[in-house]
Amino acid sequence: MLRVASTLVLTLYDFLVGGLISAALVPVFSEHAADETRRREFWNLVSTVLSVIAALLALAVLLLEIFAEPLFQILGAGYDAELRAAGVQMIRLILPAVFFLGVAGVLSGILYALKKFTLPAFIAAAFNLCIIVCSVALAPTFGITSVVLGVVIGAASQVILQFLGLRKTPLRLRLDFSHPALKQIARLYVPVLGGLTVMLVGVAIDRNLASRTGDQSLAWMQAATYLVQLPLGLVATAISFAILPNLSRTLSAIDFRHTLAFGLKLVLLLMLPCVVALFVLATPTVELLYQHGAFTPQDTAATARALQFYLLGTAFAAIDQPLVFAFYARKNTLLPNLVAVAALGFYLLVALPLLNAFGYLALVLANSAQLAGHALLMLWFTRTRLGGLGGEKLGITTLKLLLASALMGAVMLVLPTIEFGGGLIQEILRVAIPFAVGAGVYLVAVKILRVREADQIFAMARGRLRRKD
Repeated sequence: MLRVASTLVLTLYDFLVGGLISAALVPVFSEHAADETRRREFWNLVSTVLSVIAALLALAVLLLEIFAEPLFQILGAGYDAELRAAGVQMIRLILPAVFFLGVAGVLSGILYALKKFTLPAFIAAAFNLCIIVCSVALAPTFGITSVVLGVVIGAASQVILQFLGLRKTPLRLRLDFSHPALKQIARLYVPVLGGLTVMLVGVAIDRNLASRTGDQSLAWMQAATYLVQLPLGLVATAISFAILPNLSRTLSAIDFRHTLAFGLKLVLLLMLPCVVALFVLATPTVELLYQHGAFTPQDTAATARALQFYLLGTAFAAIDQPLVFAFYARKNTLLPNLVAVAALGFYLLVALPLLNAFGYLALVLANSAQLAGHALLMLWFTRTRLGGLGGEKLGITTLKLLLASALMGAVMLVLPTIEFGGGLIQEILRVAIPFAVGAGVYLVAVKILRVREADQIFAMARGRLRRKD
């Protein structure tokens, strides 16, 4: 029941605010922030947008609290009456997180427009960390409700974390529904709303089908999803938002292409080893993080399988974000959301024929097919609508990174298991030692293969260390 409730919260966030940030807020905010002579107008704009969205979110949460029962009926039709009643209660407890996530999203848009990327880069990690810590530390007292508290506390932590970066700014309450920028934001957001509606339908189908594959299927799928979302949030989302303001301000086609290609290379440089490492270390990682209390070895095995199937689409999801943001930067919010309709078709083509034979794993594989299909279509439209990425050597860099990641994975696979003590120490070592060795192999490989973006990151790191000295 908790998995349905948490899925609903995250989906509603995406529906109400998530797409708004990348499609409208950052491009519009960036235009105003770029002109130093209009700074007062910029702060009036962001204060108005933050206040209006906060008020609308509060109203939406109130309405959702009232209609929690029919909402759960859509997502959990396969459960019996007792489980549905528990699910409705969970939804009502967890819904305040929608408000906090929405406010945090707008704050992220402000920080990105100001080219302050550090704090927004860590909000996804803070959110997931709060969930994990609360679910472990508070479980003896609150039981399953501890995870609900983790979601709400995690969402609130995102707001607090980002307000630290805006504490000396002239943000204030300003409810002005007639501000002209609101119309521009709304116009950009309408196609995104359509795409998110398709996504919401897809999530409803996914969760409805999952509820028919066993009581624990959603739990296994969600536990695996948390692990996938961590590197996506820290790497793909952070880099995508980092390049979005520059893409929005860039007028030259050459500079636009170079910025987008550089962002894609950085995403691949950091995400491919994460994907390979998580795939190889799926079982020990799940065991370390989750196999405590009621989470059994059977749950670990099922979650690890789901994680590996999700990882098949994770690299595609990572490159998809910068490609979508490139269209948003050019004020084209329609095409990426039309692609979302086609991607839902990929999901159904895989899920429905395989569901009876493979159960929840069919849904996980279908999700990966959906992500891959969306990314490949976006690559095609980038070439046909945005001029492509020719001359940026993206293909050669990708091949080098795939080779380095494959070498890293091979070394991790053949490493012997080192027995040292038992219990938690042994669980940590089973993950930490292969990960450390694999990371070393990857760094050496990209150096030997002369991946220029890796050299640039190393140079930036050395520069920062020297400045600290």
